Amino acid sequence: MSPASPHRHWTSFGTLIAVTGSVIAASVLAIGVAVWQLRSDAIASANEDSANLATVLADQVNRVVQPIDATLIDLARHRLTIDQVRDMLGTAHVHDDLRERLGGLPQATAIVIADATGELVNWSLDWPVRPLNFRGRGFHRDLLGATDDGLRVSAPFHSRVSSTHIVLFTRRLTAPDGTFTGFVGMGVPIDYFRNVYDSIAPLADRSFALLRDDGTVLARFPAELEPTGAPIADLSWFAAAARGGGFYVTRDAQTRETRLVAVRPVPGHPLFVNVTITESAALATWEHRALWIGLGSLLAFLCCAALLSGLVRKSRRLEQTTNQLDAALNNMSYGLCMFDRDGRLVLHNARYRQMYGLAAATVRPGTSLRELLRLRTEAGTECADPESYLAELTGAISRDSATHVMTRLGDGRVIAVLNDPTGDGGWISVHEDITERTQAEQRIAHMARHDALTDLANRLMFRERMDEAIARMVRTGKSFAILIFDIDLFKSVNDSLGHSGGDALLEAVAERLRRTAAPDDTLGRIGGDEFAIIQHCHDEPRDEAAARAARLLDDLRAPYEIEGKRIVIGISIGVAIAPDDGTEPSQILRNADLALYRAKGDGRGCYRFFEPAMDADAQLQREFEFELREALVRKEFEIHFQPIVDIATCRPCAVEALVRWRHPDHGLIPPDKFIPVAEEIGLIIPLGEWILDTACRIAADWPDDVRLAVNLSAVQFRSGNLVEAVRDALACSGLPAARLELEITESVLLQKDHGGLAVLHDLAALGVHIVLDDFGTGYSSLSYLQLFPFSKIKIDKSFVADLPTRSDCAAIVCTVVNLAKALDMGTTAEGVETVEQLELLRAAGCREAQGWLFGRPGAAGDLVLDQPLAAPRATAAPVIRRRSADGRAGGSMPGRRVVGPSH
Repeated sequence: MSPASPHRHWTSFGTLIAVTGSVIAASVLAIGVAVWQLRSDAIASANEDSANLATVLADQVNRVVQPIDATLIDLARHRLTIDQVRDMLGTAHVHDDLRERLGGLPQATAIVIADATGELVNWSLDWPVRPLNFRGRGFHRDLLGATDDGLRVSAPFHSRVSSTHIVLFTRRLTAPDGTFTGFVGMGVPIDYFRNVYDSIAPLADRSFALLRDDGTVLARFPAELEPTGAPIADLSWFAAAARGGGFYVTRDAQTRETRLVAVRPVPGHPLFVNVTITESAALATWEHRALWIGLGSLLAFLCCAALLSGLVRKSRRLEQTTNQLDAALNNMSYGLCMFDRDGRLVLHNARYRQMYGLAAATVRPGTSLRELLRLRTEAGTECADPESYLAELTGAISRDSATHVMTRLGDGRVIAVLNDPTGDGGWISVHEDITERTQAEQRIAHMARHDALTDLANRLMFRERMDEAIARMVRTGKSFAILIFDIDLFKSVNDSLGHSGGDALLEAVAERLRRTAAPDDTLGRIGGDEFAIIQHCHDEPRDEAAARAARLLDDLRAPYEIEGKRIVIGISIGVAIAPDDGTEPSQILRNADLALYRAKGDGRGCYRFFEPAMDADAQLQREFEFELREALVRKEFEIHFQPIVDIATCRPCAVEALVRWRHPDHGLIPPDKFIPVAEEIGLIIPLGEWILDTACRIAADWPDDVRLAVNLSAVQFRSGNLVEAVRDALACSGLPAARLELEITESVLLQKDHGGLAVLHDLAALGVHIVLDDFGTGYSSLSYLQLFPFSKIKIDKSFVADLPTRSDCAAIVCTVVNLAKALDMGTTAEGVETVEQLELLRAAGCREAQGWLFGRPGAAGDLVLDQPLAAPRATAAPVIRRRSADGRAGGSMPGRRVVGPSH
């Protein structure tokens, strides 16, 4: 070796060390840029998710506020002087109207009307109204100083009436000359907005806030974050609100924690929604990834350090160290490339080749970027426009600026590419597969406008499509039809199938709709079992809509297979055609709803077009509801009593109280005609209390061994004051609790609601008896006996009626009686009309009976409680002759044919 050889040897090593150092520096730079870009992407992704959620929540808040505002607008539509406010709005009729309106607004606690001085004129609570003045309240001062009649929202305050923190939604009452004469308002508990927050509760680390447009915080969940009622202090919020929504970053004054806030307005109302996530939560995934990248990078750097050390110590370890570096790069989750100033590949990792389907033999150092793009074209993973991409990249590198692009590949994957200059004319390219994240963002955006169960358009998207249809109609003159339908008796179907089966049925209906829809139709689910269709018409709108409605009736009534059960349903359809039936979305939908109600009233399973007369029919329904409310005030209700006898002695042991309505024009109306309406409009609560009080006072004078039975509605269980009402009725009448039986139907326990069970246990604690009525007719009667220890069960009259002629009914009655004995419960058979039925029940071991055989319901003065009401016990036990499979007479069992004395 020449003297110069050692020098050349160390020069060669120095060159290798320099090259290796350059690779390390490029790797550090690329990884650092990639990690920082990932952090920016994580922040951007969190902001976008929060924005989508804020949009969804703003829509949900709008659903809460819209019916409130609509009611306030309706109440404030007349121009009244301050005297007219007191005279015309301070009546009992208006009070009843307010109670009716409140019944349709579960989110509200009360509706109030006050004059300009703040004096309470009327409200939806008790009558007559108590003296109350709102003068000096913040919302009253705001109304006094207001110059417009728009919706206003108060700051949160504690209501002494409802004993809760509420916000008050108000609108001004004005005289014909525009003078402020009073206001109408509606209180909503702050806790009601927890329902909105609960819809995003599964998304960890996010909080929800509802604010006024002046920055006052109305509600915030979780509630422990900050108190409500105070204005927001961050000026960035006001800037975002002024822009109609946006983002801003704030820092908590106590915890010093950074928060990312998305602000969205509630459409059409002076309200805003905040969705907040802490920066630490937004960056949690990024920190996890950055940790692994850092560990991987650290390993790579350690390998490089080992390589440098090995180059100095021994050249034969160069290959081993190089392999370690390659392993580190190839185990990265990102595709990584480094290019020199001439655009030629310096290094890359295996992840890059895997992303684009490139062979290792074709991707070598020195390969130009143009050649790599050609290879990707051959592999089917090219970018959309290679030439434009090269031109844009070259320009950015020459300006020493980074580029960030997203490329959608032919197989649907989305790749984010960061090209960052290295300072010497070259650049580092980091490739990340963001397909899953992009799909998640698209799913969130999709959820904002689609029904979660059926994936049809939700109410928000349906209204948007209606606006588009109206614009198209104005532009082209082509009309469109709105078809609204729901499933006939869906509640019964849902109760029998359970909620999972009901949801499966709704999904099946939606799938049939998709299969039969025209390309330009819009399909939507706008309620529980309510669907709607926008049908664009071409020639004869009414004929086309009628044909579509007829097809719907045929398509949707075909049998369904739901969870192994064959289900047949019917639908009722209402049709409205624009512009004949309206030119505004709300008007068209309302008219289609009226047509739907007419279809239901005509027997269901049909379709009806909107007709102006339907408005008059709706008015008649409202008049019936008004008369029903007035009936309680006018004392038109009567209580009739029907005896329940001990089968062993045929002497009365109890009496059931039954309500009747003696209408001044229509005579005596049975309860099945008005009780459902009373439940719907909320009258069942005061009516039920009146029945309970009156019946207890009358029963207190009966013999001590005669009990009183009173029916309870499922609505009374949800009222919250049932236990107090029973306690007061017993106290005022002096009737012992042990002599009161409260009869409930299975609908009270149908959802196995823990609140309903708690009320039952509280009633039992008073000492009253709880009776399960109409036993055997529900979906899962036996399961209810496990939920609560009933004192007695009543056997439905449908089994008693066929007791002498059907062996299956006899078997059911015997089974129920034996089951009740085993559970230490009493039994009462309903609908007993013949002596034969009585004898069969006696033979089966039933304890008590009720029916026309012992007396029809009548006035309390007609009751006979001191003597038997039917024939005494038979001398021989009746038996039923059942037949064997071959038809010959076989063994005996209770309940078919009576052998014994004839009555």
